Amino acid sequence: MTGAGGGALMTPMLILLFGVTPSTAISSDLVAAVLMRPFGAAVHLRRGTVNRGLVGWMVLGSVPMAFLGAYLLHLMGNSKSAQSNIEVALGAALLVGATAMVLRYVLDRRSGQTRAASIEHVTPHPLRTVAIGMLGGIVVGMTSVGSGSLMIVLLLFVYPMLGAGQLVGTDLTQAVPLTGAAALGALAFGHVELGVTISLVLGSVPAVLIGSLVSSSAPDRYVRPAITFVIFASGLKYVGLSTAALGWVLCGVLFAGASAWVLLGRPGTPPAADVAPDADDLVSQPPPPPHAPPAQPDIGG
Repeated sequence: MTGAGGGALMTPMLILLFGVTPSTAISSDLVAAVLMRPFGAAVHLRRGTVNRGLVGWMVLGSVPMAFLGAYLLHLMGNSKSAQSNIEVALGAALLVGATAMVLRYVLDRRSGQTRAASIEHVTPHPLRTVAIGMLGGIVVGMTSVGSGSLMIVLLLFVYPMLGAGQLVGTDLTQAVPLTGAAALGALAFGHVELGVTISLVLGSVPAVLIGSLVSSSAPDRYVRPAITFVIFASGLKYVGLSTAALGWVLCGVLFAGASAWVLLGRPGTPPAADVAPDADDLVSQPPPPPHAPPAQPDIGG
């Protein structure tokens, strides 16, 4: 539905809820994503929400860096200190993604711009797009996070006029070869647990079809705040915040978010069409045209 969730939600759940070691959870999630993402990408390709030019430039940077990231994960090893470092890196990636999502929303609101450009009318910026692919690729290879929660946010900054649904389709499509490269690296370095991977595939493939159908046609203004909140909470947990402190921080975030919605969203304000025009607007308007005289009946002989 939002382009985020694979690494940002599934990997933390494997570690926190099911006790899977971080390196195994990351690698198993990557292999499952190889089978999961093509289904979602196919839906977006069929509905025309994929910019193939952007996909090509991103893949050019992401595929080699994803394999490098998997190799760096292998070099870090399976010791307790290495696993701790992986968790911190995972938490940092999650926090960066969540912060960037919030920042993008604030900038869009201040500028007043709407993301309404058609996907085929966007001209790719090769260097910046390749750089996004490289950064996302190495983060995905090391943490399985980045394809959705990080890279799609970077795309929002570089291409601010595109709708989120279109960016989800583009990012989901480029993630197919990206996660393929990262998964090959994970298989080569032996971190994958087959039982975990099969379980993820059985649950994710039907669900990603439903989510892709929704995201390709519906706005995500309600779903993305929830995803951002979960990503933010997971990131705080991984960087070492205690459970009690995490609870207080999340309560504060919820209170601040609700206050911002009330103050900035002004739910009681009537729509613009219902607001009476200002006096200046009335003065500047031209006078209405005079009524045409009624037509005279034709009585001539």
